[in-house]
Amino acid sequence: MSDPKASSVGILGSGAAGLITAYTLLQDGFKNVTIITRDSSPGGVWSDERVYPGLTLNNVYGEFRFSPQPSMAPKDDSKRLSGFEMRDYMQKFAETYLKGAIRYGLRILGVARPKDTSSGWDVRVEDVRTREHQILKFDKVVLCTGGCSEPYIPEELSLASANSASFKGPIFHSSQFPSRLAKLQAEGKDESTFGDVVIVGGGKSAQDMAAYLANKATKVSVVFETADAFLAVTSPLPDAIRRSRFLSILSPHSSLNSRLERFLHTTSLGSKITHFIWDKIIAGSFNAAGITNDSPLKNTHDAFWGVRINDEGVPRPDGFHMLVKTGKIHVIAPARVASYSYDGESVILNNGGKLKADTVILATGYTSSWHPIFDEQTSIDLGLNRHPPSSSLIKTEKEWNEYVSLSNPPEAHPSSEQWASSIYRGIIPAKNLLKRDFAINGAIFTTNNGYAFEVTAHWISSYFLNDANLKIPSSPEEALAHAERNSAWLRKRYPDMLLWANESYSSNLAFWTWPQTIDELLNDLGLRIYRSGGNWLTWPFKVIELKEIENLKQERDDLRLKMKMERAA
Repeated sequence: MSDPKASSVGILGSGAAGLITAYTLLQDGFKNVTIITRDSSPGGVWSDERVYPGLTLNNVYGEFRFSPQPSMAPKDDSKRLSGFEMRDYMQKFAETYLKGAIRYGLRILGVARPKDTSSGWDVRVEDVRTREHQILKFDKVVLCTGGCSEPYIPEELSLASANSASFKGPIFHSSQFPSRLAKLQAEGKDESTFGDVVIVGGGKSAQDMAAYLANKATKVSVVFETADAFLAVTSPLPDAIRRSRFLSILSPHSSLNSRLERFLHTTSLGSKITHFIWDKIIAGSFNAAGITNDSPLKNTHDAFWGVRINDEGVPRPDGFHMLVKTGKIHVIAPARVASYSYDGESVILNNGGKLKADTVILATGYTSSWHPIFDEQTSIDLGLNRHPPSSSLIKTEKEWNEYVSLSNPPEAHPSSEQWASSIYRGIIPAKNLLKRDFAINGAIFTTNNGYAFEVTAHWISSYFLNDANLKIPSSPEEALAHAERNSAWLRKRYPDMLLWANESYSSNLAFWTWPQTIDELLNDLGLRIYRSGGNWLTWPFKVIELKEIENLKQERDDLRLKMKMERAA
């Protein structure tokens, strides 16, 4: 058998998932690892060209980093790193561990099997400066393009619709906000040039941009039907609450592996306790942010039933919610921008109202980054695309009927309209399982990306190495059954969320339950779980630290050697 470490590995994307995957493969002895990115610097959403003033990390300090490199301390009291601090962290990581392994300025145009063989991959790229095309050949590929690189713009708000209405002002997607600010600076202008700004959307990027503009004395209005839910406190929560398993056990997982979780989610008393705590958390968040019952900011997604949640920590005077409270940001909700007005300087709301707009910023989210680079046949062959669930899969949802905490879900589309994924563990397209030449990192939606990406990278490396200790299904059919069962669970747990999140970061929605999901990956690897320790009483409150996984390579090496010796005995 040829040595897998001699394989050439192409990693598509230089975001956090791509960086830690490349690092892990190199540490494991892979000799030819190359990251491909269209950006001019590493970091993905944290790259130099994508960060902007006011952008903050949506995680408490210490959650989003990698075990080889400590995180810098935040510069303010919010315990939130800024976008620029995250940029610096990613750049330092790349410079320290991945020098020479990243090819910048290459836009990925297509990924496909070579026509003359069923193995390996052709990655067609374009140099963003010269427009020159070339084909890069790899034995294996890891897809790390993420879910925030291909802007989604509704047709009624597109540039074409604006032109047909003779709209006069600039219109751009939130992803272009940094370049627009840079252009103003280069021209010697300031944010007042934008005039009256209307931001469409209620997510975190919309909120961060609105806060930045308001703090620059720009008149800004934000229009949304439903904003992201958020967690806020009057003083920082202790790590034993915010950086432990506390919130994860209050959110049911597809398998309840402890008596405490079974009590909380399968008994009437436990369910009442669970929802009482969540209700108190949300009520406390509204109170901490000074949001009254008549405030439009009350129009938020459900924090228990959804994954559209931001962690604000202690609200800042210059933050979004406080600026709305003091009248420096105008919020129109629930409402939707339906079209551009033919007067050329306004937008029309779905309630018939009109809102003056000199500039429109579309914080309307992103579509899958996979669709532009995989043709239909490759997507089918790999099994990347979602598909309607079969009637048997819809019946599978009854498996969790004993979950009392899920007994009163919000209104949602029928299960038959909420499509299923065929990606095993959120990492391997089931149909491609036995080829061991394609994997995905960064498509599992969690609240602790650093920890999740790093463990996933180890899982992928063991998969590529064909390690005997890695437990995977014996056939694509078995892997497909696992993947579709998980899709059935997601429809049960998060109604309609699969309709909202694009494929690039929703192969698994392990939001608060990321510790349980990571335990499954560690268990696949034959490694220890519940690494934070604690006894029967304290384990939910033990702080989860990156140092728990800093020796995963050595643990895997030791296990590999042990299994080899046992086979030889």
